[in-house]
Amino acid sequence: MRWPVSTATLCAALIIVPGWHCGIAHGDSAIPLGGGAGILINGTACTLGAIGHDNTGQLVGFTAGHCGAPGSPVVAQGDPVGTVATVNGDLDYAVIKFDPAKLAPTANFAGFAINGIGPDPATFRQPICTQGGATGFGCGAFKAANLKPGIAAANVPAWQPGDDGAPVTVDSQLVGITRKGDTTPILGPVPELSTHISFTLLSAILSDVNSKSGPGAGFSPVPA
Repeated sequence: MRWPVSTATLCAALIIVPGWHCGIAHGDSAIPLGGGAGILINGTACTLGAIGHDNTGQLVGFTAGHCGAPGSPVVAQGDPVGTVATVNGDLDYAVIKFDPAKLAPTANFAGFAINGIGPDPATFRQPICTQGGATGFGCGAFKAANLKPGIAAANVPAWQPGDDGAPVTVDSQLVGITRKGDTTPILGPVPELSTHISFTLLSAILSDVNSKSGPGAGFSPVPA
């Protein structure tokens, strides 16, 4: 399966050119943003895992925690749209507070639908799908849960830097946020590459943010 290189990846590469503005000609219109969109956090390319509202009505999102520290600026399509609010290093997730005046949050970004929150995957080789800001869309198979508390793994067709934070879905329902991935060669009569990702279960993220009653607590994704 060939995964396309996204606009966000090109932006991440080109933003180092002095004077380059990797935005879109949206004028005063809001920027569409949803799970699977490429973002820059303090200049690091990552992916937005989900967008929605917490129990205070604040527009928030989740991504990988190692993408940026609290206070790091978040850029989408060349424009500043929010700030990292909190980070949990153990579960490796971050909560982003967005400026709602700048965004049009969507449950279906670039054809990748998130239709609510699903239960933890539990069956070996259960189909999962993801969309990274660098690699694009692809589906694979669930491998194992509890690599350590709250952390699971799956096989996917490909992974690149910039995909960290990407949503993991089962039947278009959000079940996790990608932490990292790697590709290893498999030796045999027909050598091939095997790519797998580790991801934080959304249930673990929600349990943690709800226990702290801070940004992201009571999270509900934008409706489809």
